[in-house]
Amino acid sequence: MLARLLEPKTEASYTFLRIIIGLLFAFHGMQGLTGYLIPPEYAPHFGTQGWYGSVIELVTGLGIAIGLLTPWMAFLASGTMAVAYVQFHWKFAFGEKFLPAANQGEPALMYSVLFLYMACRGAGKWSFDRMLAGEGARGKVKPARQQEVHA
Repeated sequence: MLARLLEPKTEASYTFLRIIIGLLFAFHGMQGLTGYLIPPEYAPHFGTQGWYGSVIELVTGLGIAIGLLTPWMAFLASGTMAVAYVQFHWKFAFGEKFLPAANQGEPALMYSVLFLYMACRGAGKWSFDRMLAGEGARGKVKPARQQEVHA
């Protein structure tokens, strides 16, 4: 019964997920680039790996939120978060720091998995990707304009 009730809302809930997660990710990038709401010692310097990561977060987060080039943006974001998790949280430690709850890597790991799912699924019904593909609101391809042929 619950599945029957929720199934018609699948596309809307996925769009909501894509927008919120994309905006949260973009905010992380904006924080890194501006130093807003983070301790100064954590603000990445121009040209460092952290600075490039912040640029990727900002650009891909906004792209994912509006549904533009979503598979590419989400794949890049997923890889970025996988690297962040391994390099800055897990650090190949096999002990107490192996688990994400102990190494504070849960957000990076969740972002990585969510973005991988989005890369596989695409932007969904309500997105710029859908509009640019020439598909209407009901998901049908708009007919091409026919030109008259004069012989």
